[in-house]
Amino acid sequence: MAVVLWSALHSLLAADWLKARLQRLLGGVARRGYRLAYNLITVLTLIPLLAVPALQPGAVLYRIPAPWLLLTLALQALAALLIAVALLQTGLPAFLGLRQLVRPERGAAPALQVTGVYRWIRHPLYTAGLVIVWLTPVMTTSLLVLFIGFTIYIWIGSRIEERRLETEFGEAYRQYRNAVPGFLPMPWRRAGYS
Repeated sequence: MAVVLWSALHSLLAADWLKARLQRLLGGVARRGYRLAYNLITVLTLIPLLAVPALQPGAVLYRIPAPWLLLTLALQALAALLIAVALLQTGLPAFLGLRQLVRPERGAAPALQVTGVYRWIRHPLYTAGLVIVWLTPVMTTSLLVLFIGFTIYIWIGSRIEERRLETEFGEAYRQYRNAVPGFLPMPWRRAGYS
């Protein structure tokens, strides 16, 4: 239930209608500070959710033994690297909301990101996040419930994001979506998006 509430809050805060309403009410303050406030609220409300499995882990379902543990840790490290590369590629200061504080956007249309890691996969942040959580070396019942909730939310959220991107970028996004897989890169299928 906690994951559902957190997901609902996260989705509400990401809704374009809420952003627009706050910009009408608060003007430039909302335009400059919305992304940073969104990220802070997301992190602060995520902390209690993550505390539940730490405080009440439940039964251990499995532990990944060595040498497989080294493989899962290496894959988690690669996933963390993918997150870092994707964030650097799209602009870490803008993602965090720091750039907007210094240089607020004034109606400039954002560009559709189709190069770098986005040439091979549409949702590298989601994919890498799922790899990190599902390759957790020790799985408990509490973590399993949390990870199932996050996975469902990421899948639903990706669908909502896809609709928003199609509305924003139209045919360019439809062509990109048809050419590039959402979650699992398939380099053997084609040479990436061009």
